Amino acid sequence: MIPGKTPRLQFRQMTSGDLDNMAALLGDPLVMRYYPAPKTREGAAQWIAWNEANYAEHGCGLWIVETLHGEFLGDCGLTWQQVNGRLELEMGYHLRPDRWGQGYATAAAAACRDFARDELHIERLVAIVHPDNVASRRVAEKIGMRHIEDDHTSASAPRTVLGIRLGPTRAQAQ
Repeated sequence: MIPGKTPRLQFRQMTSGDLDNMAALLGDPLVMRYYPAPKTREGAAQWIAWNEANYAEHGCGLWIVETLHGEFLGDCGLTWQQVNGRLELEMGYHLRPDRWGQGYATAAAAACRDFARDELHIERLVAIVHPDNVASRRVAEKIGMRHIEDDHTSASAPRTVLGIRLGPTRAQAQ
């Protein structure tokens, strides 16, 4: 299961064949500025394996995001994360810096939000954002998320948690 196409984007599961693109993305200091460090090629391979395991176990993970013409843009998707001692479904995204500011992250995030509501029947979705990552917070806010709490699960600084109540799906409401 993956989110459907949008007018500009398509999604697909991440595979080991994506290692070059993912290593470049996750190894980029700009992309990983709010992480402890950029990932090595081995770290990118582990990232892919983690997502493949997430697909198998949970039916979701971070998916490869491409233009409709197959141009690699990054990843976006849904993973289960610890937030203040409880599991929450989190939406995350990483895009190539040369594609920032073009609406791709917002479109991908909106598609994942809708997938969480309509296909996974999730009632609440969160985004965990470094407090200084204004651009990432703005993407979450554009799709309706608002600050709900600070997360103190991480050993490093607290993280901002934005969330949106998706409510029951149309099918559940009927």
